[in-house]
Amino acid sequence: MMRFTQRLIDGLECPDGKKDKLFFDDVQKGLAVRVTAGGSRTYLAQFTVAGGKKRVPLGSVGAISLAAAREAAQAILGEVAKGKDPATERKAATAAAKAKKERDALTLDVLIGDWERLGLAGNKPAYAAEATRALRKAYADLLNKPAAEIDRKTVLKVHDKMVAAGKATTAARVVAYGKAAYSWAVKRGTLTANPFIGQPVQAPRERDRVLSDSELAEIWTQTAADTTFGAIVRMLMLTGQRRDEVAGMVWGELAPDLSTWMLPADRVKNSNPHLVPLPAPVRELIATQPRLTRKDGEPDFVFSGRVGQFSGWSRCKERLDAAIHAARLKAAEEAGEDPKAVKPMAPWVLHDLRRTLATGLQRLGVRLEVTESILNHTSGSRGGIVGVYQRHDWRDEKTAALDAWAAHVMAVVSGKKTPHNVVPLRASA
Repeated sequence: MMRFTQRLIDGLECPDGKKDKLFFDDVQKGLAVRVTAGGSRTYLAQFTVAGGKKRVPLGSVGAISLAAAREAAQAILGEVAKGKDPATERKAATAAAKAKKERDALTLDVLIGDWERLGLAGNKPAYAAEATRALRKAYADLLNKPAAEIDRKTVLKVHDKMVAAGKATTAARVVAYGKAAYSWAVKRGTLTANPFIGQPVQAPRERDRVLSDSELAEIWTQTAADTTFGAIVRMLMLTGQRRDEVAGMVWGELAPDLSTWMLPADRVKNSNPHLVPLPAPVRELIATQPRLTRKDGEPDFVFSGRVGQFSGWSRCKERLDAAIHAARLKAAEEAGEDPKAVKPMAPWVLHDLRRTLATGLQRLGVRLEVTESILNHTSGSRGGIVGVYQRHDWRDEKTAALDAWAAHVMAVVSGKKTPHNVVPLRASA
């Protein structure tokens, strides 16, 4: 024991051959200085709890004064006198602070990125892209919030807002994506709860919107083939393929003469490679797309966005709807009609073009098997035992059907055919 002074402490040394040594103050009970072989000096408080000695670091000599160290040691011994264990409590507080720091660092955006990079590594790229895109869009205002702070109330609020906006189907998918992402994180131990589990998701109403021929003409007229979005919309209208499949098209999937488009298994919903014959208007549309120079390893997209694959769906769709309504207003004014009586086009989504093509092929007399092959559907006519034994690829029939549909659309667009004057396509035998 010794009476500490700053000068005495500065002169303390660790004995040769030892890693460190404790020196105790005879003024303040329990106050000690640990001196290491390397020369560092640290204040600490030593006390006894349940028959065992424990220590709490107070700070390095120089960082705090001797007087402050004595006050801190006295306060700790006061806690011990009250039956507390300062060492255990401080250890728990340190662990809690570390855990909070880790939780705060794991923002929702980081979680989504980790899930995409690690959790979805074995999934189809199309699913990974859609799932993460949908989550980031739905939770755009909350991406910097710690993932652990996203609670059930928050999830329900986001879901209900989307449903109120008429996006029940998307809302249900977002909940499913969120549930999958959080379940993955819980299994890894980075999160302890999944706020998406048990959410009262509103069942989306089955869409049945089929665009009329006159609506197809309006949409075509207001889409410019020399813009990426306009080209994609026209491609969707003429082929009936899925939005993200068209947006993800790369030049290597196309035949040299642009007569066909082969989607690989990892880019389609049902994991079956899918051949799409391309009618003349589609070939012309694709031929006008600029082929950009890419860095090694970057996808060579046919329909490119500003950076990589096109992604500005919502913004461009809103502009298209506005352009269609503006054209209706202009037509009414030129006809001397009251613009106030003009209604906007009934709500529609890009996926409705796919349903419209399917319905149109039915009107043209195309066999169901051919239509389903064009859409790459696996249902009653192509699934189960039928799918096992039915290996016909319907290539010729699909070519004829899509050529007929393209001819019909182009006739409607040019005004050569009235909306209800449809020339039937003879069904394949």
